[in-house]
Amino acid sequence: MNNDFFKKEVLAHSAALMQYATKFTGNDEDAQDLFQSTLLKVVRNHTKFVKGTNVLGWIYTIMRNTFINECRKSTLAQKYRSYQQSQESKVLTFVSNHGERAFIKGEIQEALQSLPEKYYQAFLMHFEGYKYHEIAAHLDIPEGTVKTRIHTARKILQQKLNEYQWNI
Repeated sequence: MNNDFFKKEVLAHSAALMQYATKFTGNDEDAQDLFQSTLLKVVRNHTKFVKGTNVLGWIYTIMRNTFINECRKSTLAQKYRSYQQSQESKVLTFVSNHGERAFIKGEIQEALQSLPEKYYQAFLMHFEGYKYHEIAAHLDIPEGTVKTRIHTARKILQQKLNEYQWNI
């Protein structure tokens, strides 16, 4: 990148860019982070700039897109964290310490491993998020058989872990 271009074209607009960043973020610290991220992307993508066009508009677009992407990442991360916390609290609500939690996890693992292989494999794949048709193709069995095996595995696990049944 040409240092003159960066000094004359990019840094000359730093005050306006900081104002934009502050409008996006609402505070100076986050605005500074956004400004720096934007400048980094400008340096990385300087070859994409078409000479003779509006450099401030180009940088502003980079800043806006950076801000939007960071908001999306933050929202997704927050949703994921709250989902994880809600799942953990559902399973371990009544457990008061780490020793009890480890004991319960061990019993669940033991119950899973005691399932007959044909039920265990179908149940585990379903638990990991595979669709019925994907499990059927992998195990080379009909889809109805997959559903039956998963249902049977759930019933076996309910019987083995009946002391942990909560109203969830």
